[in-house]
Amino acid sequence: MENVRHLEPRDQPGVPGLVDAEMDVIGGCMYDPRRIPVVLTILQGSDFARPAHELIWATVTYLAAHGEPTTALAVELELEKRKELTRAGGRAYVLQVAGHVGGGDPEYWAEKVRAAADLRAEADLGRRIVQQATSPDAEPGQAVTFIDDYLQRQKERSAGRSGDPADALLAELLDASSLDNMPTLEPLVGDLLHLDTLARIIGPSGHMKSFVTIDLAGHVGTGMKWHGHHVRQGTVVYLVAEGARGIRQRVRAWEKHYGRPMHGVLFLPRPVQARGPEWDTLIEAMRRLQPAMIVIDTQARVSVGVEENSNTELGIVIERMDDLRRATEACVLLIHHTGHVGEHGRGASAAKGALQSEMHVSKKGDNAKNIVVTMKVGKQKDSEEGADLQFGLKVVTLDGEHKPDGRPVTSVVLESLDQRPDVPAIGTPEWLVRRLDTDRVDMRWGSPRVIEWCRERGIQMRKDKIEEAIRIRKRRGSFEELEDVRNDLPPNLPRDLETQTPPKTGGTSGEFEQNPRSNIPPQPGGGPGDGPSKPPSPRSPSREGGGVGEDEKNTTPDTPLCTICRTPLQPLRANRGYDTHLGCDPTTGTHPDQPAHPAA
Repeated sequence: MENVRHLEPRDQPGVPGLVDAEMDVIGGCMYDPRRIPVVLTILQGSDFARPAHELIWATVTYLAAHGEPTTALAVELELEKRKELTRAGGRAYVLQVAGHVGGGDPEYWAEKVRAAADLRAEADLGRRIVQQATSPDAEPGQAVTFIDDYLQRQKERSAGRSGDPADALLAELLDASSLDNMPTLEPLVGDLLHLDTLARIIGPSGHMKSFVTIDLAGHVGTGMKWHGHHVRQGTVVYLVAEGARGIRQRVRAWEKHYGRPMHGVLFLPRPVQARGPEWDTLIEAMRRLQPAMIVIDTQARVSVGVEENSNTELGIVIERMDDLRRATEACVLLIHHTGHVGEHGRGASAAKGALQSEMHVSKKGDNAKNIVVTMKVGKQKDSEEGADLQFGLKVVTLDGEHKPDGRPVTSVVLESLDQRPDVPAIGTPEWLVRRLDTDRVDMRWGSPRVIEWCRERGIQMRKDKIEEAIRIRKRRGSFEELEDVRNDLPPNLPRDLETQTPPKTGGTSGEFEQNPRSNIPPQPGGGPGDGPSKPPSPRSPSREGGGVGEDEKNTTPDTPLCTICRTPLQPLRANRGYDTHLGCDPTTGTHPDQPAHPAA
């Protein structure tokens, strides 16, 4: 080993803190051995100014290459086995080195150590030239030999540790046992998106790709589950390269729907060209920010001038996306259009091979009431492709915003058609608890005030059920303990029960023992609460003593009707057990585009 040094590290001119930098490299790699392959491409063991550091580094890399842990104890035992623990500074010094993690960025400190080593090599070259030129037997031209030797060493250094590129490549090979030390995919959104991957959402123009992506971004930024899928919370950077002016309305609609700000999501409302010099600036900015997800909306807008049908040109763009992924270890999510025919991303096929995940988004329907958005998983490189996901659209009116003609400004948000909420049966104490919570009724109210509150809203319930609901609320706690109570309420929960009558179960008028949306209807001949013998019927309850509306006259007995507007339900919602249209307004109990149906 070439451990001879002309100066001790702390005495090196122009390199303050060099010892700490070397310790940060070694300690950071001991803490996270996944960084070692990258650091090995930056420096060699002989680059360390302190011999003890070179010895500890050699031990750390040896353990990592053989699939062994790189903890301080493991390094200490290996050094002791080699009888080199004393030369490495002893147990206390190994522990001290292990404690230097350098902010978790050993690559950065490796560059500093490498630069200091290059400066020492240049200083040594200069010193040798001066000594040769000032010696008594000096002859002109002899110093050229020193320069040639220096240049040859630098050339070998860039080729690999031994100067042989093949030797450097062989050093990177792993045996089967070492594969367990390689990091596995870390989920970001269920089984759909993962950290440190390149993913893409494709679909025809105007088919809600951006709405799906904004919904994903909002859930990752806030950490909420995405329609039943686990989410790892993290910062999201959304590069709005297309349609920047419409992004505000979509975000405000999302915030109103979920009742919370879209924290954790940052927007850059302009394109950054992947093949331009500013892309390197973007990479450095994202490296500092370390987001969990970076959205590029759209791929075409950040690759202007690139021939999409050329695998060569598109391959360069994808490589630039990969540069962004490698620098941040984030999920880089591209939004891209499909061609005129088929379900494949527009352009050359070079992009798809680099993707970990690809989802296809499409819609059917002609207005918000009947549009169904389907997300199909087209590719998952290392896991099973999941089932299709389907969403409906809910129209959201933005508070205090109006168009020039006075009409309110609206946008839409996604609502899952696959994840039905767990809704208490209408008329039960649990159902009343949710109604009281969503209207923020004071927890201290007693039964007289709550009974009066129910009477004003046409809610007919027995006194003992109302008192039970009051007891549930008081046992449970305050609103501060239930920050998300509003988010748990179903979007179409009726607010006026005058149009609903109880089934014939022997109860008093206005008492609800059965919910047409309940998942546990009574069996024929059995009591309430018996297990179902078949899926619950989506048909709305009949009206006792009430007339038949015009909409009901025009339907067959098998056609379920919306319990609010009394018009036929879409088959898709009816088959899934819903009894209201997605577009019916839960605040007024009416369709947004027609007057309220008169109570029976």
